[in-house]
Amino acid sequence: MRVFIEGEEKEYEAGTRLYEIAKEYQPGYPHDIILASVNGKLTELHKKVKKDGRIRFITTAEKPGMQTYQRSATLILLKAFYEEVGAKRIEKVSVDFSVGKGFFVDARGDFALTQELLDRVKARMREYVRRELPIMKRSMNTQDAVELFEKHGMHDKARLFSYRRVSRVNVYNLDGFEDYFYGYMAQNTGQIRYFDLVLYEHGFMLMLPTLADPESVPEFVPSRKLFEVLKESSRWGEKMEIVDVGALNEQISRGNSGDLILIQEALQEKRIGQIAEQIASQPDKKIVMIAGPSSSGKTTFSHRLSIQLRALGLKPHPIAVDDYFVNRADSPRDAQGNYNFEALESLDVKQFNEDMTRLLAGETVEMPRYNFILGEREYKGDFMKLGKDDILVIEGIHCLNDRLSYSLPKESKFKIYISALTQLNIDEHNRIPTTDGRLIRRMVRDARTRGISARETIRRWPSVRRGEEENIFPYQEEADVMFNSALVYELAVLKQYAEPLLFQIPPDSEEYIEAKRLLKFLDYFLGLDSEKIPHNSIAREFIGGSCFPV
Repeated sequence: MRVFIEGEEKEYEAGTRLYEIAKEYQPGYPHDIILASVNGKLTELHKKVKKDGRIRFITTAEKPGMQTYQRSATLILLKAFYEEVGAKRIEKVSVDFSVGKGFFVDARGDFALTQELLDRVKARMREYVRRELPIMKRSMNTQDAVELFEKHGMHDKARLFSYRRVSRVNVYNLDGFEDYFYGYMAQNTGQIRYFDLVLYEHGFMLMLPTLADPESVPEFVPSRKLFEVLKESSRWGEKMEIVDVGALNEQISRGNSGDLILIQEALQEKRIGQIAEQIASQPDKKIVMIAGPSSSGKTTFSHRLSIQLRALGLKPHPIAVDDYFVNRADSPRDAQGNYNFEALESLDVKQFNEDMTRLLAGETVEMPRYNFILGEREYKGDFMKLGKDDILVIEGIHCLNDRLSYSLPKESKFKIYISALTQLNIDEHNRIPTTDGRLIRRMVRDARTRGISARETIRRWPSVRRGEEENIFPYQEEADVMFNSALVYELAVLKQYAEPLLFQIPPDSEEYIEAKRLLKFLDYFLGLDSEKIPHNSIAREFIGGSCFPV
């Protein structure tokens, strides 16, 4: 059997496991090999190579590899926790959300959650790693899987698979502990060497390596404001009894989607109104700065906030910092040679400060509009002048960074951080990364408003993420308030817009693996018609039909 690895032709016996081949090549890789791509298809290392083909090894320094590491570490944690505490004493152990470069785990039951307990769990995990226990996968009938999960008290998984079209399900087994995971797993526990458990609030943090440094565990640095917003969203999900995809599908199938949409939108409108009242109670605040990562819904939020401010007697003027992009030909580039639209240097900061300073001084200023199709800033007689009760509402990814607004008085700024902090998980052990929701939002919007294909959006996404890590997240805790723009129903709506775009990505492209993963992810959701979504909804910024100029 002939295979090509890193441009080299090699001979192996048919049936040789990828794990054995990976061990041979590991010394030539700076990071741990955890997956393989065989003829363009992601494959776990326990698989056998049965015919000629091309193999590319995936390490933990790549997104699919790190996701595999995270899933495998979660399985190891769950087995250790259940064995240390005892299944009968545990009510739930759910991986809820990401915060402070770690994953918050909510553990409840008839036990005292202490650091001493976590240290015992961690010791068990290290013992599993030392023993290099294989992570086995078996395929079973979907209905049998539903019955298995019900038997184990995993009602969230049973409900999830009640709405699956596929006839079979892959279930993972670690030394007798069985669970379902969305995505690939490591070959054995020995590949998961780096982790830590830290007691925090009413649960604990599972700390794992990052893509930037796959061989070390970052120190947990609490993000208090972000955590409170995430906790509040989780509480709302529990009250509505929609904490996972299965529960959402249940509401859609019962015909309750209309009420669900209205309740979610009312909740957001109430929160926006509270923020407006907070701003209005401080007459010295003349500049509202709204920042957040890509596809957070900043533009719609700024318009809805402006309406609430007007209801309180103020005269707001929404301004999009994106209109101050330099012409695309003059944009900076990243290390890969791609345009870096997330860099502060992609904006005409000098012109922005000059215009804002003149507005605050009562002068009339012609405002620019950026043409994203042409990649050029345009002026078309759009003039603005501020009066006595006027207030600037400025939105852009850099708005919490004072380097953007260096000439504006700090005491006049009211800072808001907004992000789509997904409160919905696939099930208790399979979380939905916030970045996935934002990527799908951006993909749909890019295709609709900017003529950019899903393939191009996926290709640019790593650069977007690097820009967020550098330019946005370090400043989020400086915000006066935080706003969660995620809508519990939105992925069921976005599904119908995103799937046709993802199906257009060819199998021989580098972006195909990510496209296939997203298609599989979206398949968990029942589709939801967008007709009942209000025209001022943040969802409209992405799917179209907004009453705002977005």
